[in-house]
Amino acid sequence: SKMHKKETVESVTILETPPMVVVGIVGYIETPNGLRALTTVWASHLQQQVLRRFYKNWYRAKKKAFTKHNAGGKPNTNNERELARMKKYCKVIRVLVHSDMTKLPLPQKKSHLMEIQVNGGDVSAKVDFGVGLFEQ
Repeated sequence: SKMHKKETVESVTILETPPMVVVGIVGYIETPNGLRALTTVWASHLQQQVLRRFYKNWYRAKKKAFTKHNAGGKPNTNNERELARMKKYCKVIRVLVHSDMTKLPLPQKKSHLMEIQVNGGDVSAKVDFGVGLFEQ
């Protein structure tokens, strides 16, 4: 063969994929112009790495994001009302997830935030499934 007595080199790409943590749920309604976000419900506890996403410069910031959201250690009282609104009006349910940067061998501390659509079942089942995944 042509490769006899020669070294072979195969190039590969290695991707680091950290675990994802669900921190919120967004409900969308259908309008004539497309989808519109009706409401967003956040988890009661957000890690520092996802709070960094809301600031350009973390060390200089006052770090006030979501401080009134979970004031006094009790979750936001409007969450049940917003979840009921989602179940009644929304057509599309998506969960807000962020990457767990502490598990990666990178110097970056600011996590990536993205939406993942939940499919299958009726809307109330989707909402319950998304809320069940909070902070996991």
